[in-house]
Amino acid sequence: MLRTKYQQEIDVLFQIHPICALLGPRQVGKTTLAKQYAENYQPKNVFLFDLENPSDLVQFENPMLILPPLLKKENLIIIDEIQRLPNIFPVLRFLVDNHPGKILILGSASRELIKQSSESLAGRIGYIEITPFSYQEVENNEKLWLQGGFPRSFLTDSIDLSFIWRENYIRTFLEQDIPNLGFNIPAQQIYKFWMMLCHYHGQLFNASEISKSLGVTDHMVKKYIDILSGTFMIRVLHPWFENISKRQIKTSKIYFRDSGILHALLGIKTIQQLNTYPRLGSFWEGFALEEILRKYKAKQEECFFWRTQAGAELDLLIHKEGKKIGFEFKYSDKPKLTPSMRIALEDLGLDHLYVIHPIKNHFLLAHNVTAVGLHTFIHEF
Repeated sequence: MLRTKYQQEIDVLFQIHPICALLGPRQVGKTTLAKQYAENYQPKNVFLFDLENPSDLVQFENPMLILPPLLKKENLIIIDEIQRLPNIFPVLRFLVDNHPGKILILGSASRELIKQSSESLAGRIGYIEITPFSYQEVENNEKLWLQGGFPRSFLTDSIDLSFIWRENYIRTFLEQDIPNLGFNIPAQQIYKFWMMLCHYHGQLFNASEISKSLGVTDHMVKKYIDILSGTFMIRVLHPWFENISKRQIKTSKIYFRDSGILHALLGIKTIQQLNTYPRLGSFWEGFALEEILRKYKAKQEECFFWRTQAGAELDLLIHKEGKKIGFEFKYSDKPKLTPSMRIALEDLGLDHLYVIHPIKNHFLLAHNVTAVGLHTFIHEF
């Protein structure tokens, strides 16, 4: 599948920076995208290094010997799995400051986990987050919700094979990917933590409650959260505070970023099992929330939720281009205007509030409040 929007974003960033970083979870299609970009690169002077390949990794023991001759104006260097060699970033800074050429780096960890990239390459690097397939890229939206957007999970025609792939992905992630990032944590321990998070999906996160259950400190729980968010497995949605008299919730909410991974952890194989799951509403909320954030290309610092201790709440608040846009997610074919929505609209000064539901239509609920189907919103709004 050609993901042309990402290729266009790479072109834009290379007009501004000598280095472009594609970041995203393992098996999301970063390598395929880079190879597709290389095929169309003119002139075709492309040099690809995969740091999971032992021979390539050995060559990078002396990067100042291998890279300078390749850094020419017309050349493109691609370095895959960059998180395996975080000490390379100061070298890259020196090279791009003294040589022409473009460098495309691929990583399976966020720039928060690869701190050297943001610190060493400030002003020289642009970031693109590669996500699993989205509503904008596929037609079978029910399949996308059930199996998630990882290419090898979504593209298979077999529900059983998709489920097996995700189970293996989870095992590999715990047993190999986390240790490769330098974290010495027993796989079984973080698996238990991950399973506990399933029950917090779409809910306020209680670190103390989990720390007691796991028998670890609150600090260790925070470390686990940082690892899973830094590897794009979960999203931490922070609360928004308004300068108003009402007492507001200050605890963050947790979401699984890929619905297929969440379903695999809970043993949900079929759409029938999903439709009868007790917490179906929160599962829909998490799935729809991710799609909205992708549509808006919302950064972490642009998206929040809001809740008061009196019970008024808003599932998602996006600050974008000087506007405040609110979202409520309702798994209902007839969503209605609620008192909570009116309070959020007034107290937060929203420019518009959208009530996202699963049916393909849209209609006004009130002034500046529109109920709209997720598919309709993604493709028509």
